[in-house]
Amino acid sequence: MKLFKQNNNLAALDGGRRFSLDKALTITTFVLLIIIVIIPIFMIIFNTFFVKATTGRWNLDLSMFKTQLTDTKNLSAMWNTVKIAFFTTIVGTIAGVFYAWLLGRSDIPAKGLMRALFNIPYMFPPFLGAMAWDMLLNGRGGYFNKFLMNLLHLESAPLNINSIWGIVFVEVSYYFPFVFMQVVAALEKMDPTLEECARIAGAKQSTVIWRITLPLTKPAISAGALLILTTSLAHFGVPSIIGYSQGIYTLPTRIYAVIYNAGGSFEGIRQGAALSVLLVAVVSAALILQNKILSSGSYDIIKGKSTRPTLIKLRGAKYPLLVFCVITLLVIVVVPLVMIVLVSFLKAYGLPLKLENFSLIQYTRVFKGGGTIDSIKNSLFASITAGVVCMLLGTLVAYVVQKIKPKNKGALEFMSMLPYAIPGTVLSIGVILAWQGSILNINLYNTIWIIIVAYLARYLSFSMKTSSAALLQVSSSLEEAARACGASHTESLSDITLPLIRPAMVSGFFLIFLPAMREVTTSILLYGPKTRTLGVQIYGLRDAGMIPQAAALATVAIGIIIILNTLVNYIVKDRKGV
Repeated sequence: MKLFKQNNNLAALDGGRRFSLDKALTITTFVLLIIIVIIPIFMIIFNTFFVKATTGRWNLDLSMFKTQLTDTKNLSAMWNTVKIAFFTTIVGTIAGVFYAWLLGRSDIPAKGLMRALFNIPYMFPPFLGAMAWDMLLNGRGGYFNKFLMNLLHLESAPLNINSIWGIVFVEVSYYFPFVFMQVVAALEKMDPTLEECARIAGAKQSTVIWRITLPLTKPAISAGALLILTTSLAHFGVPSIIGYSQGIYTLPTRIYAVIYNAGGSFEGIRQGAALSVLLVAVVSAALILQNKILSSGSYDIIKGKSTRPTLIKLRGAKYPLLVFCVITLLVIVVVPLVMIVLVSFLKAYGLPLKLENFSLIQYTRVFKGGGTIDSIKNSLFASITAGVVCMLLGTLVAYVVQKIKPKNKGALEFMSMLPYAIPGTVLSIGVILAWQGSILNINLYNTIWIIIVAYLARYLSFSMKTSSAALLQVSSSLEEAARACGASHTESLSDITLPLIRPAMVSGFFLIFLPAMREVTTSILLYGPKTRTLGVQIYGLRDAGMIPQAAALATVAIGIIIILNTLVNYIVKDRKGV
């Protein structure tokens, strides 16, 4: 079987050389993806089902996997994981579709501003939102609960966020933009001819929406819903902050608890690997379900002619719906952010939110205490390094797939996309098993490099997809013409192809850099004494009971995210059309 089936025009220009640059790039890509992606996943499966005997031989051992599979705590965690993900996906999808239709197809006022505001939850880490809602609605002393108890003369808290439904509420608040962004884009590109024909035929507006608009946007709805589902299944921060105090575990938090309780021992990591296999099985079932949904029909929504979808007039419902949107934004955006900032100024947690109880002491403490400056430096270093390396590697993979086109290019695409479909907690365990000295005695454990390796695997698909889309717009004839005029393959790449896709490469870098800066799910199992990231530092302060300090550092993190996001928007906007 031949591994290489090159682009014939480019191969001819190489003069029939036995080993061309194309082959070198393809082999390099395969090797790097095997090291970064395949080895960690293989190590999870291998260590789950094989154990090293005293003789030094590896023997098949299913006992530990069976024990984890039948453990009542693990089964309860799996059920909680599925239940939370199911309801988060259903409610988040409904909310996302509703607001997408409202802002994309109706005449509601201030649509541009509202759309920008509805994208804000996507910018901020959900676990910070979980912190805020826990401060507000904690059953033991949340500030809003105290207010209601004093106002209504109640003896116990009327609301309690520390429940499965509380986790669902917080996750929906931060995940529904996945569906919103996908669907609003599809609605704006949709050819309105079918809807207009239905109206001419006498169909009511509700019938048009239900029978035509929604079915045509099923791929966008499904893609957004799948993002919500897989993210919820794999998420660590929100279930940990909201559910721990009530003994509510999901598979990611259960994996963390098993490894933490085992003191980071190898046996504890093996138990975590076994639970990881269960989590991967649940996520795989979700992916299969989406493929079956999308394979059931055809969804052509963009035609050759330029069209503008008809806006639906809301008439008397226009301003009530506008007020409803504003209230939604206040609840999911303003209230959590304001709560975090207010608590960060308290002299001590639990004091009333009054001016005399405010000071800057928590900011002084958090920056004078050990670890804060280092955590910011670690996050910046890991995020920038992962962003640069992923940008280059993702572009390499995209070039091999789209331009060189080896025979097994499907395997390259699969390997680069696989880690994104795998929960971050699972990926962390694979990285630990692979790079704690098991392979060639390379030990990255408790170093910043093991976090970077995990980020590379986790976010590689972001860069690969953006570069692939750009390369598809660059005709191969440009590179062929340069090489026909005497330019080498390297010169044609550096002088023609790379400059043309440079804006996409920059966008790919920032798509990796920003999520990595606020990430906690992957790094929570990988950090060492001196390698805490910003997200882990905030989580650690909160877990240690230093809630005002955690809020102070969270406020700093939010400020950093806003500054970086503004910078990204400026750079990307400035490079459009370059």
